[in-house]
Amino acid sequence: MAKVLKDGASFSQRDVLDVLSEFSSFKDRVEKKFSDLARELEGKANEHELWVNLYLISSDYAEENHNKKQKQENVQKVS
Repeated sequence: MAKVLKDGASFSQRDVLDVLSEFSSFKDRVEKKFSDLARELEGKANEHELWVNLYLISSDYAEENHNKKQKQENVQKVS
């Protein structure tokens, strides 16, 4: 999933391009599926910041779900 951008961490140009590409496709998907939300964010003074925060929240949520599923699968394999 998305790489967490941390203060002081260094990233290669390829890493930055990967994150920007992933963010762009995320934004396109959200605009298509949640047009009301996209319209709410449009034109706000901090629109980009709101999109980035939404992206980070959804990335964290997806990562947590993935980790939960893996734990469940591991428990089922042990059983």
